[in-house]
Amino acid sequence: MEPDWQALRDGLKPLLGALNDEALDRDRRGVFSHEKWKLLAEAGLFGLPFPAEYGGLDQDLPATAHILEGLGFGCRDGGLAFSAATHLVGGGIALWRFGGDRLKERYLPGICAGTTIGAHAISEPDHGSDAMSMTTRAERDGDHWVLTGAKTFVSNAPVADLFTVYARTRPGAGPLGVSVFLVERDAPGLSVGRPLAKMGLKTSPTAELALDGVRVPADRLIGRPGAGLLIMDHVMTWEILCSFSINLGEMRHRLERCLDYAKTRMQFGRPIGGFQAVAHKIVEMKIGVETSAKWLHDTALRFAAGEDVTSDLAITKLVVSEANLASALTAVQIFGGNGYMAEFGLEKDLRDAVGGVIYSGTSDIQRNRVASLLGLPYRNRGEQR
Repeated sequence: MEPDWQALRDGLKPLLGALNDEALDRDRRGVFSHEKWKLLAEAGLFGLPFPAEYGGLDQDLPATAHILEGLGFGCRDGGLAFSAATHLVGGGIALWRFGGDRLKERYLPGICAGTTIGAHAISEPDHGSDAMSMTTRAERDGDHWVLTGAKTFVSNAPVADLFTVYARTRPGAGPLGVSVFLVERDAPGLSVGRPLAKMGLKTSPTAELALDGVRVPADRLIGRPGAGLLIMDHVMTWEILCSFSINLGEMRHRLERCLDYAKTRMQFGRPIGGFQAVAHKIVEMKIGVETSAKWLHDTALRFAAGEDVTSDLAITKLVVSEANLASALTAVQIFGGNGYMAEFGLEKDLRDAVGGVIYSGTSDIQRNRVASLLGLPYRNRGEQR
């Protein structure tokens, strides 16, 4: 690990006690903490990949991923960490990489400072992974675009100030018919639905969006008209590598907890780690951690070097999300009755981990993608990662 990466990771450590304070209670109540959000902002977390001219820290993707891994290791509020990654990627990356200078000057400083909370809106009530079939439309009207449609599963929506919205600008144009817009929360015609109750990641609020003739100034278009799927591909690469680096940190922490427990929990006159069944479960957790780290780190480095990581990214998402789910279930089993109790936080980890095999493209979608890259005939056009 590079020295400056380690220094930035170490800078998070003094905050962890405060971040974790009452984390289980917040999860039980499904409460997003603005107070904890401000702590992450003060640590500079939201500015990691962005240029210093906007208040960022000029870190590349591999560095950002390593630092977010540190957040996952130390922060027991999985929903807060997930919201942070959503804000950083969904709120900032598309704007930074594809937005015009004036747009970046207006919005990136607030994103870096965490004072403007970002979200991105892709999925629709009838179209999740099938992004090519999105029906939200944007029509040009003079010096504005008019957006009409609905979005769902929008992480951060109940607390967001700025939405990155994907909409169809050219019906029938296929991959070249989708564009990306920045929409402020108070835009007339935009309404945010009630928070959606979820199985896990409960402290990361989620809601639907309704867009009823929302007029957006033409200069709020990110990139060129029709560049939406190109932008989405870039953003989803960052999303997978950043959010699942957080999961990697969580897995490392979980492994340490299970090792300590297996060495000290006595049953039938010896530590439970002395039983082969328990020892083998922990070995599988270790293999999952190291395999996930290898795929995440190598793919981030290759992407930063400009290489094609389409297959690597799909495999990475599969490996890490499924290893995290297996790790969380194993931890509950190793802790037994204690693992099943809410106060130990392991059942929360399991609920949180289930989402990872669904969001950012389901496991089936990733397998379909790898199959198509291997030359197998199956392929769904427009599958979203």
